[in-house]
Formats: sequence, structure tokens, C-alpha cells
Amino acid sequence: MKLAYIIFDGITWLDFIGVYEPISKLKSNNYLPDLEWDICSNTATASDLFGLSVTAGKTNEPLDKYDVIIVPGGIGTRKLQYDEPFLDWIRTAKNATWKVSICTGSLLLGGAGFLKGRKATTNFQEYEALKPYCAQVLPNRIVEDGDVITAGAVSSSIDLGLYLCHKWAGAEASDTIRRKMDYHG
Repeated sequence: MKLAYIIFDGITWLDFIGVYEPISKLKSNNYLPDLEWDICSNTATASDLFGLSVTAGKTNEPLDKYDVIIVPGGIGTRKLQYDEPFLDWIRTAKNATWKVSICTGSLLLGGAGFLKGRKATTNFQEYEALKPYCAQVLPNRIVEDGDVITAGAVSSSIDLGLYLCHKWAGAEASDTIRRKMDYHG
């Protein structure tokens, strides 16, 4: 399985790290030894509002070779949800098996058209902003509808990571990883 983690200026890094940490343990604990991922962006680096920057491993490359795209949220999504070149890049993942978002990353999935006719969630402060993109906004921590999985506000990223561990490798893997992270969620 090959994943693309999407990063952008104005990202909330906990959205990214919260899901990345448990998923990376699927590989390091040999539950999914063939798991691979890239950090992808439409710019060479991405920074949060406080200046913490990460360099992308892949820049402006189509996302069509990935089985999964994972889109974090952050204040940058408020502008990017209307940025057609950025959304066209996200749309290159249309055939991905899973399109996943954390927090306001769902606005980007919505802007790209991936939420049409689906149920989804986002940060509780942005439910109204998500409504035009989907059939129904749910106040749930995680919503799975077809090939799209959305998670709520920032801390739900850890729950989402463990949810995906369970989905892709089973209950034992998810529980072991949760215990190793000393997470009581």
C-alpha cells in the first residue's frame, strides 16, 4: 500500500503527526511491511502559522499512483478550498482507494469534489463551511462513507490513525500500537 500525506502552508501539524504516528508503526511493527508513503505538496516546503516548516519529498507530482491520500487541516484550507490549481492537483487522486482527511482537510476533499453525495465531518467550528460540499455533515469523530474517511477536530487525528490501523491490519495491530503509544482514547 502506498500513501500520500498532503502538506501545505497553513497546515496544523498535529493533524498530520497524529495520524502519521500510528500508521508509521504498521510498518515498523511489521504489520504492513510493504507500506510506503511520501510527503507531498504543491510547494517545496510547507509551514504552519508559527513558522515550523517541513520539506516535501514530492512536489507537484500527480497523486494517481497512491492507494491512499491523507489530507490534514489547518487555517490554510480556508483559502485552498477555492484554489483551482491546488484542487486540480488533489483531483489527480480520484482513483485512490481511500481519500482521508483530518479536521478542515475535509474542505479540500470537498473542494476537489470527493464529498458529493456523501456524509462527512470536520472541525466542529467549520460544519457550516463543509455543508455545501457534502450530503450531510455529521458531528462524529470519524465518518466513513464509501472511499472517503473524514475525522473531526485536531485531536481526532490520533483516533483516525488507530482507526486506519484497525481497518488495514486488524484489531490486534491497532490495540498493540495504541498501547505502545500509551494512548487511552
